[in-house]
Order: sequence, then structure tokens, then C-alpha cells
Amino acid sequence: MVKKKVKKKNKVNKVKKIIASLKKRKKSGMGGAGKFYRVVVRPKGEFNIFRNHDVGKKGHVERVAGQRVNGRWATQAWLIDKKEAHISRGVLIGDRKDVKDVLAKLRRKPRHLKGDVFEAGPRVNVSERSKPTAASSKGVPRKGAKRARAKNRTRNSVPSKKGAKAPDSSGKKVPAARRKKA
Repeated sequence: MVKKKVKKKNKVNKVKKIIASLKKRKKSGMGGAGKFYRVVVRPKGEFNIFRNHDVGKKGHVERVAGQRVNGRWATQAWLIDKKEAHISRGVLIGDRKDVKDVLAKLRRKPRHLKGDVFEAGPRVNVSERSKPTAASSKGVPRKGAKRARAKNRTRNSVPSKKGAKAPDSSGKKVPAARRKKA
């Protein structure tokens, strides 16, 4: 009689072990116990290597940068301290100025996905009409720019060897014999 009870317990323990091994661990950010909200900007699959660094004060906002196959780096996600932001109606809202600035630069408001993970698009696309912006044109010398461009145009259009083809006013290359002399 005693031997049967031991066998039953062993079977029960084996079943419990099998069930426990089949359970997957929680993915990061799903438990809600972390220090940061994660705002995903681009899919993780686009990148090979990841690095994160502080933006502004230490530990408040961090940028997760990813390196693409071609070697260029881009922002994959933003990590925002839970003390610096709150959730309102499924949207992440910043409490401090630096957090508000980061969230304002995103293409759309960070929408709640699951756990501590939010989704938003990359930076707002700036139209070509509004370029160059004041920041990018700062320090660019405007004086003499037209003259320099005209000088480069004439320098590039003069043939280096006698009889070589040079562009016509229409843009076509014309042999030296048929070219009009100015």
C-alpha cells in the first residue's frame, strides 16, 4: 500500500515539472515592475547591434540606438523614467520639460501596447519647402554664394583639352568644330 502512494506522488511531480518547463518566461517590459517606459520608434528587426545612452540628466531619458546592416545608426526606442511620465487614456504624457520635448519630436503620440511598452513613429518628417531650417543654415555664409556657384559652373563647363566635347546651352555635348564662339 505504501509503495503505491509513492508512485502516485512521483507521477504528480513529473507532470508539474513538465508543465513548469513548458511555461515561457516573461518578456522584458511585460511585468510592469521596471524603472522605464519603453517607447518603440522602429521595429527591432531592422537592427543588428544596440546601444543606449542618457539624454539630458542621468537616468531620466535614454535613447536606444540600433546599427543597421549598412552601418548607419538610428533610434530604435526611447526609455523614459516612470517618475518623469504618466499614462492617460492609453497615451504616455511627459511630466518634465525634457521628456515632453522628446515625446513632441515623435511622429505620433506614444500609444500603449502592453506592459511598459508604447509605440510611436520616428521624428516628424520635415517638408523640403521648409528646408533649410534656421538651425541648419546657421553659420552658412550667404555673401558671395551666387558668385561662387556661377564660378563653379563656368569652371566645370570649360573643356580641358582642345577639340574635346563641352556642354551646349541645351545641355548636349557638341564637338569643338561645331561649337559657337562667344
